[in-house]
Amino acid sequence: MSVAAIALVVLAAVLIGAFGIRVSRTTSDFYVASRTVTPLWNASAIGGEYLSAASFLGIAGLILTFGADMLWLPVGWTGGYLVLLVLVSAPLRRSGAYTLPDFAEARLESMAVRRMSSVLVVLIGWLYLMPQFQSAGLVFRTITGAPTWAGGLLVAVVVAVNVLSGGMRSITFVQAFQYWLKLTALAVPLVFMLMAWRANGAPGLAASDPWALPLHGREYPVYSTYSLILATFLGTMGLPHVLVRFYTNPDGRAARRTTLVVLSLLGAFYLMPAIYGYLGRVYLPGIDRPDAIVLTLPSHLVPGVAGDLLTALVSGGAFAAFLSTSSGLTVSVAGVVGQDMLKIKDGVRAFRFATVLAVFVPFALAGMARALPVADVVGLAFAVAASSFCPLLVLGIWWRRLTTTGAVAGLLAGGGMACAAVMVTIIGGPHGGWSGALLAQPAAWTVPISFTVMIVVSLLTPSRVPPNVARTMVRLHTPETLDVDRGDWRPRSS
Repeated sequence: MSVAAIALVVLAAVLIGAFGIRVSRTTSDFYVASRTVTPLWNASAIGGEYLSAASFLGIAGLILTFGADMLWLPVGWTGGYLVLLVLVSAPLRRSGAYTLPDFAEARLESMAVRRMSSVLVVLIGWLYLMPQFQSAGLVFRTITGAPTWAGGLLVAVVVAVNVLSGGMRSITFVQAFQYWLKLTALAVPLVFMLMAWRANGAPGLAASDPWALPLHGREYPVYSTYSLILATFLGTMGLPHVLVRFYTNPDGRAARRTTLVVLSLLGAFYLMPAIYGYLGRVYLPGIDRPDAIVLTLPSHLVPGVAGDLLTALVSGGAFAAFLSTSSGLTVSVAGVVGQDMLKIKDGVRAFRFATVLAVFVPFALAGMARALPVADVVGLAFAVAASSFCPLLVLGIWWRRLTTTGAVAGLLAGGGMACAAVMVTIIGGPHGGWSGALLAQPAAWTVPISFTVMIVVSLLTPSRVPPNVARTMVRLHTPETLDVDRGDWRPRSS
């Protein structure tokens, strides 16, 4: 049954994505869906791509293993949109850019900042794609016994087909459908499991179980918790596949409305993984692979055919999570690779070739991160985003004295150190002691370093303030009701 459910999800993704072929003709269609996506539709698509393998499988596994402290993950991943709403969403849409590197060049008038931003977009995208393929392999192996790489390959091929067919317009339809599928796939089994839990006498945790105690389960938990909070709250605004969604709104007002709807959709979803983690702690505390608890619980609590049907529904929802997040990441990475790294004049052809690179490089690298929990790998991507694009966006939008030299120095310092910590953790980790804690949760020190370096170097280099900064700031902050030129901004290299 689970294999059939996965097949149906894959077929639905391909068929809905094929609809994008009929309406995707221009470069703007492929990159930003011609900026015509309504707030509800866009919010559903954001929910579809944002709720990744870490949300669907990883949170429940971490809560099962490390207890109530891990509730900060869903809180931070949702709360990050509040920061995004207040500081970034509307000005970013008013910039008229296609991608984060477009915004960086438009604001700072520097190809050096653009190139550095392009490299960081690709690194963050690949880092976020790796756990999607890793989790797809876990689900496929759990269900069929197939090799771990088989599930990742299936997701990579389907995502490539969807993105190649219609770009942003195509995957918008797919991701909106997949958000509601994922919500249903967690909610329906949870209702039946709670009924079974009540019928069993509502068992709870043993009195000696430290699960509900704060600061339990990890070395240096206070530092790790605060660093995690900083990464999740500030990292959301630096995720390329999230920010590219705001470029698809018609205007800044629609971007703000989209963010408000996203907060509601994410809040509804994130109530459920915590309950899965609690039930897992009650019934299956010794499971070998905690990331698989969402797949294992339904058949354990609900025996017979009903349990098999619920497991099939969860399995289909899990694959929807991999497909939707991977699609959004692939579009954002392919957009940057196609515009900035390939010397192909045809924009659509460059995008399609870049799509192949965007999908299959992280698929090949996915095996390196299997020693780490899925949500931890995604958390590392948030740390890199918070240490690089968060300072660039906040200071670029709200501080006119930011200079080209300051931006480059801050990206190198914060983003470079965060990337180094991530690589050490993935390749050789997890490590123990204070050094291991600092490397596994680098945001607490890399984010302040990035902000500090950008500000100090900018104050020391006032001559490097972009000459057209006044005009750019007016464009970012002037309400849409006033008559201001808001045509698409295009890089000088195009």
